[in-house]
Amino acid sequence: MLPPNAKIDDGKEKKDSYIPTIISLILLLAGIALDYFGTEWFSGYIRLLIFGISYLLVGARVIKYALTNIAKGDVFNEFFLMSIATLGAFYIGEYAEGVAVMLFYVIGEHFQEAAVARSRRSIKALIDNRPEEVGLVKDGQVVTANPQTVGIGEIIQIKVGEKVALDGEIQGNGSSFNTAALTGESKPASKTKGEMVLAGMINLEKVVEIKVTSAYEDSALSKILHLVEEASGQKAKTQKFITKFAKIYTPIVVFMAIALTLLPFFFVENYIFNDWLYRALVFLVISCPCALVISIPLGYFGGIGAASKNGMLFKGANFLDLITEVNTVVMDKTGTLTEGVFKVQEVEVQEMDENKFIALTAALEAKSTHPIAKAIVEFFGDSHIRETVSEVEEIAGHGLRGKWENKEVLVGNTKLLQKYDVTFPTRITEIVESIVVVAIDGKYAGYITIADKIKEDGPSAIAKLREYGIKTIVMLSGDKDTIVQKVAKELKIDMAFGGLLPQDKVTRVKDLKAQGKKVAFVGDGINDAPVITLADVGFAMGALGSDAAIETADVVIQTDQPSKIATAIKIGKKTKQVVWQNIILAFGVKALVLAFGAFGVASLWEAVFADVGVACLAILNAIRIQRMRF
Repeated sequence: MLPPNAKIDDGKEKKDSYIPTIISLILLLAGIALDYFGTEWFSGYIRLLIFGISYLLVGARVIKYALTNIAKGDVFNEFFLMSIATLGAFYIGEYAEGVAVMLFYVIGEHFQEAAVARSRRSIKALIDNRPEEVGLVKDGQVVTANPQTVGIGEIIQIKVGEKVALDGEIQGNGSSFNTAALTGESKPASKTKGEMVLAGMINLEKVVEIKVTSAYEDSALSKILHLVEEASGQKAKTQKFITKFAKIYTPIVVFMAIALTLLPFFFVENYIFNDWLYRALVFLVISCPCALVISIPLGYFGGIGAASKNGMLFKGANFLDLITEVNTVVMDKTGTLTEGVFKVQEVEVQEMDENKFIALTAALEAKSTHPIAKAIVEFFGDSHIRETVSEVEEIAGHGLRGKWENKEVLVGNTKLLQKYDVTFPTRITEIVESIVVVAIDGKYAGYITIADKIKEDGPSAIAKLREYGIKTIVMLSGDKDTIVQKVAKELKIDMAFGGLLPQDKVTRVKDLKAQGKKVAFVGDGINDAPVITLADVGFAMGALGSDAAIETADVVIQTDQPSKIATAIKIGKKTKQVVWQNIILAFGVKALVLAFGAFGVASLWEAVFADVGVACLAILNAIRIQRMRF
């Protein structure tokens, strides 16, 4: 296990940190060879000196940590076990074995450092693509600047092949971008004027300029990197159990070793202290819980890394565990199962000029971030600029209310008109597509219909969830129930409910949890944040999702693909499987060699394998997760 507060330099650790280990190994092999050939001068103090130097080169740091922990009141830990076991070996004259135990323990530690560094590098390599310089446009000239010094509202230039350093809005002509660093999606994404590009994307086609919308530390990429750094700090239940277990297990092992040394005096004829002390030392080395304490957190770290490779961010190892218990998946519709890219289908106006109606509706919708609102504004272009609206407020689950020429304007669903006692034609309720109705000064004025499209991987997402053992799939939406039922039928979803307010979604999820179901909720909008928080595991669609949903979620899907929900479950199950393989391997081998050691059959060499060897095997098994294809 790494010493307390030890730092891992993500693989950049200097090579000279391994030099003491290499010298120690050379001295140990030389000492064993001299012992084997029976060299006369290699005895007494010279023999002790050679093996002693070899031991101190690797053991000094471990003994130091053991003493430091004892001073803090933490006596029974793996540093203490390794120290007394190896010093005890020196006491009874087993110098080579004492050095070997400590040396291979430190080599195992180097393996762990390298494995963790590799995991972190692989995660950061996927997403940390921030360039150190950026082309800042000032007074018509492009000057080189540090992206950390560029302010919001400034213009930066991105050349072909360059990585975007800061989040911003495309100015002028657009281009296509490689978004794999953020989403895991290899297909280029086309971005046009006014659309957002994020730090980490790569410009593929032509030189573009973007207006910076977020400071360097607030960019989407910086937030993702922060989430990755925090993720390894959130422990899973298994991890917490092993940590607690080690604190109870270690003192028990120490007292059993003392008993193994002293109790035979009362029961065994021809009792020899050194023989029974040797057995106790073997027992201590085998009992060291390094394999568990090292490999289990590393297994979860590997799971987080595997998820990152697949375009998902787990905010903690505990969620890798929780996701394996989920048996019910509840999903939002718009932006989660459907693309959230709406197209205007039909416009009906009553007693008003159609152009004015369109301009007024677009003027109000321009104040909203809802996908339907964006669709209307984009479809009708700059028409909304001609009309001035004020006092605009968003009424959750209903729509927008504002003032125009001292008249109250309502733009939203039929529930909004009902809320303000505005009568409208009943035939409107029979329209299947999404509909935006408009009322001016208390009178119905017309409507606009909009259609959405199911995401390409929507059907396969549902099929994969069933394949991975999800028994119930539910869809909750604020959209019209007729549309929701149509989408649910197409995707073969078990239950679907439309026309819901945010609080209605919360109620539905509470009902499912009250039935004893383990619920995962997947959403992308601000109104999904309360339900995401309530669910056992909350998913947010990260590429298009709102900041509120992403902040409250336990898992962020960067690709906006619903099929990734099943992938996340598969990664969680595989991680748990590898962790339990390590637990069974460690306990199985240790129990076997412990029995041999207690009866004097196993030596310290077998003890080394049972401790360090098993730890190394467990580490290799843990990092295997990142090599798997999901």
